[in-house]
Amino acid sequence: MVLRDGRTISALTVGAVTTVLTALTPVTAFAAGDPLQRYGQQQLRWGRCDAGRPAAFECAKVEVPLDYGDPGGRKIDIAISRVKAGSAKQRHGVLLMNPGGPGGPGLTMPVEMEPLLPAEVRERFDLIGFDPRGVGQSSPIGCDLTADERTLQHPYVAGTFAKDVAWARTVADKCWAKAGDVLPHITTRNTARDMDVVRAALGERRISYFGYSYGTYLGAAYTQMFPQRSDRFVLDSALDPALAWRGTLRGSAPGAELAFTRWTEWAAAHDAAYGLGATPTEVRKTYWDLVAHADRTPVPTENGALDGDAIRSGYAAFVHVGTVTPWIVALKAAAAGGPAAPAVPSVVPTDNTTATVWAVFCGDTHSWPRDPEQYRRDAIRDRAQYPLAGDLGANIQPCAFWKSAAREPATVVNNDVNALIVQNQWDPQATLAMAQGMRRALHGARMVTVAGGEGHGVVVAGPSCADGSVTRYLTTGRLPAKDLTCGG
Repeated sequence: MVLRDGRTISALTVGAVTTVLTALTPVTAFAAGDPLQRYGQQQLRWGRCDAGRPAAFECAKVEVPLDYGDPGGRKIDIAISRVKAGSAKQRHGVLLMNPGGPGGPGLTMPVEMEPLLPAEVRERFDLIGFDPRGVGQSSPIGCDLTADERTLQHPYVAGTFAKDVAWARTVADKCWAKAGDVLPHITTRNTARDMDVVRAALGERRISYFGYSYGTYLGAAYTQMFPQRSDRFVLDSALDPALAWRGTLRGSAPGAELAFTRWTEWAAAHDAAYGLGATPTEVRKTYWDLVAHADRTPVPTENGALDGDAIRSGYAAFVHVGTVTPWIVALKAAAAGGPAAPAVPSVVPTDNTTATVWAVFCGDTHSWPRDPEQYRRDAIRDRAQYPLAGDLGANIQPCAFWKSAAREPATVVNNDVNALIVQNQWDPQATLAMAQGMRRALHGARMVTVAGGEGHGVVVAGPSCADGSVTRYLTTGRLPAKDLTCGG
């Protein structure tokens, strides 16, 4: 039998579904004989999500198979939410939303995004949030990791590499001991399949979508697996699907170097105010002298002393030149005996559960090397090429010791589905180069780049010059005639 995502499986027996069934028109449900048909016919029981939230914010649970290769087997719940379209007459359909991660809970996105969307968009769409499988209220997983074990990036130091290897092995072992029966099924492709069950359960022929950060990859995977079900897709701060996932971690380093160079130029132009150096070369020397000093004598801050590697780990802040510069000044003063410096400036809040991050990163793809020495070589090479952050993304990760290789290959995104990509020029996480990779994979898409835009997120950050293109696309389905650059 061939599933609608193109995967071939043997004949399957579908067990009884415990939710009440209701008839849907064939165009919105799954085809007769599809083993997922009953899942698409669930009657959803909507209720108020939270007494502290507006009454219009409703929640429900959608039952899905844990293993789509065995839809009659174990089942899990996906928590979804909605705020209905403002106009029954103008309503176009549903707009599913994902906040990124992987591991980011999205159940509250309808009420969080509603103020950021213009009235024309809110009138046309039911805003649909959901916690992806393994996250939040959707059958959450955990690994019982300590605070130290939750750290995602480690600088490469020859003398501590064996300790890093032990950390990676411990995280992998703990996750498999705690949730090994579920981990193989916490993947992007399965989350995309969950979205399609949600679509059918909502009685929709197609879905529109807003995805941020990792959510852009999830959305792109959906367009590849279910192109006929994809309507209007907005991808905010896109990742290159060809890099999933080790390439994504390593891919931040080139962008960090570009942002660092831009910052040295900005700080030099503002030397009278900050005193870090009159030329970019002098500013660069000031920074690396600070890092070297911190390696000898950690610099006191409000959140504890920072060594040089800890200072480098704040590389994402360099895209915000006006924010990071006072922090570097404060570190420099603290290193000279002044008051403790503030904590690392917060660039993007981290709301991902570590367990889900590793489940998705390690379970999505076969690209992770198994030999620790490969990570050592890559970390040394990347650090030499990208001194600021190269080793942080290249060093060993728990995926080297993941007990089960990915059950499916990573989704190769290569289609003509319409989508709109919006991207800041200076994004420390989903770099401009990554977004351009997404644009190459989605031939039917258009991309709007915010020139000079700083930070991770365009629509989610509030008003920008890309808003008009986003509104026009969501309300009319019309993409810009060509890729655009706005701002300056």
